[in-house]
Amino acid sequence: MSYNSNYHSVFDINYHMIFCIKYRREVINDEISNRLKEIFEKICPKYNIVLKEWEHDIDHIHMLINAMPNTELSKFVNTYKSAFSRLIKKEFPEIRRRLWKEYFWSRSYLVVSVGGAPSEIIKKYIQNQKEV
Repeated sequence: MSYNSNYHSVFDINYHMIFCIKYRREVINDEISNRLKEIFEKICPKYNIVLKEWEHDIDHIHMLINAMPNTELSKFVNTYKSAFSRLIKKEFPEIRRRLWKEYFWSRSYLVVSVGGAPSEIIKKYIQNQKEV
């Protein structure tokens, strides 16, 4: 097993996260998912987060991330959701017809610590979400 480390600790902290579209509107296709992922990966380093797995369905996305002990997930989520909402509506104006007002994401999200489950099991689960 490999671990991350900093000056004072050794760790391996993984989270499974799910973000849903507001009103569960069916707006995510492969092109939008790729752009979502690109923005996500651009913001990750600022919060000491590494994206390990990504998959989407038409109304939500699944991620497996690795974080440091001092990572503030709620700040990261807020930054990502607000940055993405503005950018995606500029780049994909057709989305505006499917959603009301300026909202893209649901305010809520799921974050589950992976705990002792091997990350390969979680990766396979996330990869299979599109098939369900």
